[in-house]
Amino acid sequence: MDTLTQLTLGAACGEAVLGKKIGNRAMLWGAFGGLLPDFDVLAMFFTDEISALAFHRGFMHSILFAVLAALGLGWLTERLYQTGFYQRRRYKAGVSIFVLAFYVLLMLGIRMIFRSAVETWSWLILALLVGVGLGWFLWSGYIRKELQPVAASRQDWTGLFFISIFTHPVLDCFTVYGTQLFQPFSDYRVSFDNISVADPAYTLPLMLGVLVASLISRKRKIRQIANWTGIVLSSAYMVFTFYHKTEFNEIFKKSLAAEEIEYQRFMSGPTILNNFLWLGVAESDTAYYHGYYSFFDDEPRVEKFNVIPKEHERIERFEDSRVIRILKWFSKGYFNVIERKDGRLQFNDLRYGSFEEGFKDENDYIFKFILEEENGVLTATQSREGREVNSGALKKFFDRVRGVSSTEDNSGGNEPANSQ
Repeated sequence: MDTLTQLTLGAACGEAVLGKKIGNRAMLWGAFGGLLPDFDVLAMFFTDEISALAFHRGFMHSILFAVLAALGLGWLTERLYQTGFYQRRRYKAGVSIFVLAFYVLLMLGIRMIFRSAVETWSWLILALLVGVGLGWFLWSGYIRKELQPVAASRQDWTGLFFISIFTHPVLDCFTVYGTQLFQPFSDYRVSFDNISVADPAYTLPLMLGVLVASLISRKRKIRQIANWTGIVLSSAYMVFTFYHKTEFNEIFKKSLAAEEIEYQRFMSGPTILNNFLWLGVAESDTAYYHGYYSFFDDEPRVEKFNVIPKEHERIERFEDSRVIRILKWFSKGYFNVIERKDGRLQFNDLRYGSFEEGFKDENDYIFKFILEEENGVLTATQSREGREVNSGALKKFFDRVRGVSSTEDNSGGNEPANSQ
């Protein structure tokens, strides 16, 4: 899931394991453990884009990595506090720089996603104010402060890091993206497809529990109660998403049967930031049937299916290409290939849907790769061209979540056939 959620879950796990013993340090180290597996995205700076795609949520999201990293970090952290190095000003300065750098990257990422939804100056002022507040807190409450001794054993630290690291890939398993939990022994990607990669309804209870607990003395029992309340509420919501998935799957299958559509398999998943608007993709011999349903819709059925021709024959000559093998593996076979207006081929992962629900053109696909061949070598580059996430687009999206259908014609020019 998103970085903020993983940090929060790591902090909650750190508090649950060691908060009573070492206070808010447990949250901070747990947050670091919760963040650690996603450092694999740095592979994009050292290799090609497709290799980085295969590496992300790979070994650093595996059970084996969680064990090895916990053992190593447990030893290092014990040494850090035994030697007293954690009290030195340069160490504190380094930690503060890391925190501020991460904050800047987080703000830039959010700004990139919602660049058209929020006015630039208002966003910049808000980000600066929060950044200044964070910097002042680090200076006055951390760098200048005389830190208390820490009484935690290597076993304590190892347990904290294992739980905070291991829960990261486990949480990722619930998303559509999938996680290679059993690397390096298997590249199978575990994905239950029941929650979006970013869902505030899961994150907020967890975050509130951590924030409230951080303000209470570690000696008071209510601190643990606050943290565990957030964990329980978020976990209950996760269970609830499986109920939605089961309900949607039945609705999707009945809707396919009503249209007399024959299919071989299908997948389903929620759309971004919610668990009420779902999409399904059914595969037949020559096409995919793609449809949306909101639990606030008037009727329990998918009103319209978009028919998406596979056109896999466009890449038949590249069957032995490493790029195509990775993209097929990554998409779990739910993909189509189209020719772009500029003549290049585009590989579209259909599990993530479209911006306008209709797959109107090459830029309407959310997750897509442009294929190019040069000197007999095939390369793929992820394309981020598409609809801007402005206030109008957000309103339209959340209207659809609430069951309000758009007045636009999103049929994409295709009506569902009777069968394939």
